[in-house]
Amino acid sequence: MKIGIPVETLSGETRVAMVPGNVAAFTRLEHEIIIQKNAGVGSFIADKEFEKAGAILVDDAKTLFAQADVVFKVQPPSADEVKLMKDGAIYMGNLAPLNNQTMLDAMNKKRITGFATEFIPRISRAQSMDTLSSMATLAGYKAVLISANHLGKIFPLLMTAAGSIPPATTFVLGAGVAGLQAIATAKRLGSRVEAFDPRPAVEEQVKSLGATFVHMEVPEENVETTGGYAKQQSDAFLIAEQKAIGARLPKVDVIITTAQIFGKAAPILITEEMVKIMRPGSVIIDLAIEGGGNCELTEAGKTVVKHGVTIVGTLNLPALLPINGSSMFSKNLLNLFKNIFQKEDNSLDFGEEVTAGACITHAGEIRNELVKKSMTGGNA
Repeated sequence: MKIGIPVETLSGETRVAMVPGNVAAFTRLEHEIIIQKNAGVGSFIADKEFEKAGAILVDDAKTLFAQADVVFKVQPPSADEVKLMKDGAIYMGNLAPLNNQTMLDAMNKKRITGFATEFIPRISRAQSMDTLSSMATLAGYKAVLISANHLGKIFPLLMTAAGSIPPATTFVLGAGVAGLQAIATAKRLGSRVEAFDPRPAVEEQVKSLGATFVHMEVPEENVETTGGYAKQQSDAFLIAEQKAIGARLPKVDVIITTAQIFGKAAPILITEEMVKIMRPGSVIIDLAIEGGGNCELTEAGKTVVKHGVTIVGTLNLPALLPINGSSMFSKNLLNLFKNIFQKEDNSLDFGEEVTAGACITHAGEIRNELVKKSMTGGNA
C-alpha cells in the first residue's frame, strides 16, 4: 500500500506523523511511503532525510491524497482534506470525532475507514500504540518547565552565603501519565512535590517518585471506566475533591492540573474562590484546557494573571517538543499499523480488540457506539 504523510496544516502544529527512522520498517513490509515536501520542517527534518530513508517526495497535498491508500496525520483532517482523499482510503491518527460531524460526514461519503488513535483501548498490549500516553508524557514534562519560567522563585533548596532558599512546592492534580511525568520532572528540578488523585490505587506510584500523596474522604465511587479512562463523578464527589485540594492551595507555589474525562468536559477542580487563597506569584498550568480546563479561570491558548496568580492555558504542549513528539507519534502509528494489518491481503479483522476499538468510520458508516450517540444526541 501507499502510505501518505502530508504537511500538518493546523496553526502551531510542528510534529509530523512519520520520521525517517521508521520509513524502512514500512518499506521492508513492501509498502511505499509518500511524503509531502516540507512535512518535517517543524520537527527539523529535511526532505533529503526522508529521501535517504527511502520515501518518495511529492509537491503538494492534493497530489499526496490522490495517491495515498493510507493517510497518517497528527492532527485530525479537515473536511476539505478528506475530500481530497481517495475513495475507500484508510486514515490513521488523531480524529476528534466527538466534535467534528462535518469531517465524519465527509469520510463516510468517501467510504474512508478512519482509525482514531485516541480511541485505542487502554490495554497492556496496546501501550506501544497509545499516542495519548506518549504525548501526555511530553506534556507533563513541558508543563513543569513552563511553570519554572513563570514562577518568581527557583525550584530547589539552596544554601547560599545570602541565606537558605527553601524549595518550591509543586502540587500535581491527577496521577495519570502526564501527572506522573510532571511529578518526576518537578522532583528532578528539586521541588517539594505533592500529588492528588481520587484513585487510591495510584498512591504507591506517586510515592515511588518521591512525592507526597494527598488523601481525600469521599463516598465510594467507581472512578474509572472499563476502558481505563477517568469516569465522570457525582457533584458530591467533585465538592469533596475541591475541599481536599483547597486545603493545600495556600501552601503551594505551582499547580499542574491533568484531570480529564474521556468524551466529557474536564472537571472544575479549582474555582475562582480557590485561586484567591493562593500565594501571590503562584502558577497554575492547566493541561486539561483542551477539554475546557480544570481551573475556572483558565483561558484557552492564553497566559493570564488573575488575583495575583499566573494561569497558563497553552494548547498542544507536545508540539513544543516536536523532535520527540514526532518520533514517538510515528512509532505509535507504526505499531498500530502492524497490529491492524496482520494479514497478507491487508484485510481488517474487526474481531480484534484494538482494530474494533480504534475504528470510527468504515464502509460509509460510523462504527463506534460512543460517537454514534454523540452524533444523535445520545439517542442511538
